[in-house]
Amino acid sequence: MSASKPADHPVVKSPKIGVVLLNLGTPDGTDYWNVRRYLKEFLSDPRVIETPKWLWWPLLNLVILSFRPQKSGHAYAQIWDKDKNESPLRVITRDQTEALAQRLAGHDNVMVDFAMRYGNPSTKSVLEKMQQAGCQKILLVPLYPQYSATTTATANDKAFEALAEMRWQPAVRTAPAYFEDPKYIETLGNSIRDGVAALDFEPDLVITSYHGMPVEYLERGDPYHCQCFKTTRLVREYLGWDKSKLMVTFQSRFGPTKWLEPYTDVTLEALPGKGVKKVAILAPAFSADCIETLEEINMQGRESFMHAGGEKFAYIPCLNASPGGMDMIENMVRRELSGWL
Repeated sequence: MSASKPADHPVVKSPKIGVVLLNLGTPDGTDYWNVRRYLKEFLSDPRVIETPKWLWWPLLNLVILSFRPQKSGHAYAQIWDKDKNESPLRVITRDQTEALAQRLAGHDNVMVDFAMRYGNPSTKSVLEKMQQAGCQKILLVPLYPQYSATTTATANDKAFEALAEMRWQPAVRTAPAYFEDPKYIETLGNSIRDGVAALDFEPDLVITSYHGMPVEYLERGDPYHCQCFKTTRLVREYLGWDKSKLMVTFQSRFGPTKWLEPYTDVTLEALPGKGVKKVAILAPAFSADCIETLEEINMQGRESFMHAGGEKFAYIPCLNASPGGMDMIENMVRRELSGWL
């Protein structure tokens, strides 16, 4: 029989396991100052911008942050969820979190939450909340199928920064990239097949548009480029499609340096002139629809393609909190919690 605790002993919380879904982030509003605050945090990350600080900071603070927030704010306003007064990324990531929590509800000691690398809820605040609630083991799940230092690594970095300040630090696991996970390939393939089947036209081409990065990052050893192409190849093989049916492009380039090619915007403008006038496009690097998919692709991309002579354009949504998407996330989380649950 164990000895009873002294009367003045602090309350001991029952041990819990935390699961944190990590995503990129979002401004809290579409106004200049909210967007500026978000962009400053994002573009100050040395994982994202590897330009020497002495050169980048004056350019960022004196030039880019003077005009970029207005442009980005206008783009966010086009897709903002006005009912919830939040960006789609935050709304969808919360939906994914709540759906995962329901699926793990049979485990009373599991706590599920989400955090953003930039903006709110901050990674630090969520990890502190979990630690205070009694989470002695925490699984970090970066929601990036393909690994990059600019996404997965910096999301984990921010978590490690918060953990470094804790006296009683929980044990931590980080989920790996899942670009070739059979369940992910199956789910992504099904979403493409079902998305195309629901259209009122037959696409001449289906484009998988991935977020781009400077070519220099690839040359320094970032595996992202290869993992993007492998995801599309595996999906094409799963669907049994010909190589000419599914194409890889890269979007969202920023600045004058050379980025991964082919560029999505340039490709969309050129395709109608080559006789490809009916396309469907999706963004496999994103786990949730956001400004890069809803505004950049489905609005700007659509307009460019149609203006260049295209006839039909369709955007296939991200997996989001769809049943298939949540099956995939649950499968991954349960696998990574093996031995803890």
